[in-house]
Amino acid sequence: MKVLVAGGAGFIGSTIVSACLDDGIVPVVLDNLCTGRIEFTRDRIFYQGDIADGALIDRIFAEHPDIEAVVHAAALIVVPESVEQPLRYYRENVAKSVDLVEHVVRNGCQRLLFSSSAAIYRPSDDFSVDETSGLDPLSPYARTKAMMEAILADAAVATDLRVLSLRYFNPIGADPKLRTGLQLRQPSHALGKIITAHENDDEFLITGVDWPTRDGSGIRDYIHVWDLARAHVQALRRFDAILPAGGDRSHEVINLGTGDGTTVRELVAAFQSVAGRPLRVGETGPRPGDSAGTYTRIDKAGRLLDWKPEFTVAEGIRHSLQWAEIRDERLAAS
Repeated sequence: MKVLVAGGAGFIGSTIVSACLDDGIVPVVLDNLCTGRIEFTRDRIFYQGDIADGALIDRIFAEHPDIEAVVHAAALIVVPESVEQPLRYYRENVAKSVDLVEHVVRNGCQRLLFSSSAAIYRPSDDFSVDETSGLDPLSPYARTKAMMEAILADAAVATDLRVLSLRYFNPIGADPKLRTGLQLRQPSHALGKIITAHENDDEFLITGVDWPTRDGSGIRDYIHVWDLARAHVQALRRFDAILPAGGDRSHEVINLGTGDGTTVRELVAAFQSVAGRPLRVGETGPRPGDSAGTYTRIDKAGRLLDWKPEFTVAEGIRHSLQWAEIRDERLAAS
């Protein structure tokens, strides 16, 4: 099997590429390196360019006519930035994705895995959600994901395209073999900021302490990025069983998480346990676009993908710390 991975030089995309390689799937990487890293494409089939570039997409399919599926993991993902720059996010995440889908359909590819997000959910009273839960995207970033799911569902009805929308929860960790990891020196998500504070002996600020959770801090479902990548391999292998050609459904949604919620305070405690030393912690208000958070029930992923997460939050923290130690050696420049 050969697949095109759009955004395959980013944190999640490059890990998906590694998981594909380990499973005997041949990945073809497309990335404009806006946030991805050229180092993550070493010894991999790589095309540098934009997902909206029709001529480039045509060239990729002409040179690799055996591509059977596309994994669309190319997107801007920083929630506060999306609040500050909504038009940029709608252009990059929606308008260009529509172009990509048109190019893919024109080239006769009928299978698409879409990287969606749990940020589109409305939290329930107990903060757990499943694929039938209500949607209430609270940031421009989240709205781009909800919009693209709707667009893809419509496109799948009107064309031969079949779409699996994989709703990610909160990826942490790194490739356990340390081939790739978070490319940013100062990531914007909670664990990244904890590690930065740990490295610099700074105070880590919990953003929002008045949420209606068990300890007032936000709650998330922290899934190890390798478990997330393995789920993509399973989705590729089982795609036709889940969405057979000519079947009565052409679009399916699957949540990818651990099935358990972890608050930010609990994440801090887990980090301190793994790191072996205390972390200075402060409190501040929520960031623009923040929400109390959710975690997922994973029955559907288990049933359709024959998949379950294997790594714990502590192992995700440990792999993140191991990657942080070698990041600057692996990545020549920031």
